[in-house]
Amino acid sequence: MWLHSINPSVKLLTILMTIIVLALFLDPVLYFVFWIGLMIITFFLSAISWKTWALLTAPFLFMAIGYVWTAMLFPNEELLKGEHMLFEWGWLILTEESLMRSAGLGMRVIVFSALSLLFVLTTKPVLFMLSLMQQLKLPTRLAYGIMAGYQFLPLIKDEFQIMQRAQQIRGVGRPQTLKERVSHWKSFVIPLLASAIRKAERTAVAMESRGFTGEPRSHWYREIPLQKRDAVFVAMIGVLFIVSFTVSSILQ
Repeated sequence: MWLHSINPSVKLLTILMTIIVLALFLDPVLYFVFWIGLMIITFFLSAISWKTWALLTAPFLFMAIGYVWTAMLFPNEELLKGEHMLFEWGWLILTEESLMRSAGLGMRVIVFSALSLLFVLTTKPVLFMLSLMQQLKLPTRLAYGIMAGYQFLPLIKDEFQIMQRAQQIRGVGRPQTLKERVSHWKSFVIPLLASAIRKAERTAVAMESRGFTGEPRSHWYREIPLQKRDAVFVAMIGVLFIVSFTVSSILQ
């Protein structure tokens, strides 16, 4: 889909700049309008499943609810002196100003999480690292080290599962108490660490034997070019922010 083909570096910088600019505001209307537009872009221009998106958004939704609830119960003293009183019961006081501030904090979490998921779910890690090396001049030693470590994670997980099954076959029972669990997990640390070191050494030798020196490169086997669609994506996010800001200003 279209969002998946955007240059990862352009996508990253655009999202980071958007988050920085949005952080200067605390208007729930602005955040809500921006979120609606972002959802339209996300689901119509990408292959992201709404079920996957909802599952990954759930923790951030609970976090946003926590922010709103906390900000409503313990508002700033200046907000308690607001002119528009909505509710008062004992020490619990709710003004329109504190409600808007609380809603703004909650919507900020939701919008920032939506922007983050947009990047994570539409960007392949390998293409991302290649783009960082080509467009942002990330050192090749660091980039290839990160990519190698990323490739090791599934292998370490498989080895961990093999060790667990081997212990079950040998009759090792499942830990019950916290102390037993800590001791159980510690028994995997040294074998997994030794295995990771061996894999790292073999990978380093293989890369050196194929001519990898870590020096800056001018030619790439797989190039990640800048295209017109990247500028369209930047303009799209910019227009969305302008529309959100305009709607928020009109409704205030």
